[in-house]
Amino acid sequence: MIDRSRAASTDPASAAPPHDAKDARGDAKGLQDALQEQLFANDDHGHSPEAQTAAEPQRRWPHLRRGAKIAIGLAILAVFGWLPLRAIWEYSSVEAVLNSRLVTLRTPIGGRVAAAQRLTDQARLDAGTVVLRVVNSRGDRTRLDDLRRQKSRLENERPSLAAKLASAQAAQKDLARQAAQFRDGRVLQLEARIAEIQTSIEAAAARRDEASAAVERASSLAKSGNVSTVELARLTRELSVSQQTELGARKRLDAAKVELTAARSGSFLGDSYNDRPSSVQREEEMRQRAGDLEADLARIDTEIAWLGNEIIIEEARFADLSEADITTPVSGRVWEMMTSPGEDVQAGQPLLKVLDCSSAVITANVTENVYNRLQLGDHATFEPNDGGTPISGTVVNLTGAAGAPANLAINPDALSKEPYRVTVALADAAAHGCTVGRTGRVVFARQETAP
Repeated sequence: MIDRSRAASTDPASAAPPHDAKDARGDAKGLQDALQEQLFANDDHGHSPEAQTAAEPQRRWPHLRRGAKIAIGLAILAVFGWLPLRAIWEYSSVEAVLNSRLVTLRTPIGGRVAAAQRLTDQARLDAGTVVLRVVNSRGDRTRLDDLRRQKSRLENERPSLAAKLASAQAAQKDLARQAAQFRDGRVLQLEARIAEIQTSIEAAAARRDEASAAVERASSLAKSGNVSTVELARLTRELSVSQQTELGARKRLDAAKVELTAARSGSFLGDSYNDRPSSVQREEEMRQRAGDLEADLARIDTEIAWLGNEIIIEEARFADLSEADITTPVSGRVWEMMTSPGEDVQAGQPLLKVLDCSSAVITANVTENVYNRLQLGDHATFEPNDGGTPISGTVVNLTGAAGAPANLAINPDALSKEPYRVTVALADAAAHGCTVGRTGRVVFARQETAP
């Protein structure tokens, strides 16, 4: 009977597989939860209005929280969606860094380094500041010493040569005075001889006139026979002698006048064929010697002046080779000390690198698409990653895939995400100081292409 009652109480559903039993239990659980919710709802409706007001915020809080989460998610989607869109729309760099050119100071000579002033890393320097000094204590001064010895020897010879010149000039003046006295005496002598000859000519002329008158008287008397022919011949002969005597005197007068003219001009004529007296010849010789001494003295003075100039040039050259001041050609700050005081260096060796703060630039690398659209002179803006003030500039170099300049503080090869490099010059580099190394990105002005 018990078996029959069990069988009667068992329906076909109870004979279902275990999986169907689990689904039935789940439906029962859901039905139970629905009944409990309905029961609590009925209880809530049976409560007072104050209880309903207190429970209202509790029911709204999950909805507000869900709305806030949705809003935050939408904002995140908008931000991460806008960044790719802006990158596509704008022409910008992949990487960029604020850079500046370096000035390498090298030593022109070999020697030992000495510090001109105390230097520290990143110290600021003004243009023309002496930062280091290189001293070469083994400089070659052989030529300088030779020039100084030659100048000293000539300066020692000059006083004796000047004394000889003064003595020769004094002797020449004395001989010139003697020659002048001799010339004056010779002129007076010739003038007296000319006067004597003129007197002889007058006497000869008088005798000639007397003889001529005697010959005329004798000729008239000879016709009458009062004078013999012998007497007439004698008187005729005397007339001829007087005429020849007068003619000879006149010739001597002409010769004396020639000698006087020559003596007045400085030449002296005589039977010895020597037209100059010994005093005049010695005066000429002394004048020539004085001229030679004067030329030698002028040569020595010229050589002394030339040696003085050469010594000045050689001293400057020796000073340049024995000591050199290393100065900064630009204003900036110390970027790298490549030596230290007391170190021996060779000529041309780099000593110091100075960051040129007045030539700050921005180095950036861009994609090939952006690079092909850029041109020199395009406007660009550097946006620092630290949120600082944007910096305006102009594109001044499009290196492309070629090697970047090597004289920059930060090697552009460090920007390795893209091979195409661009250099942007700042509009006002001095206003940004030496803030080298700031990273960011460069936004280029979009160029509209012509159809």
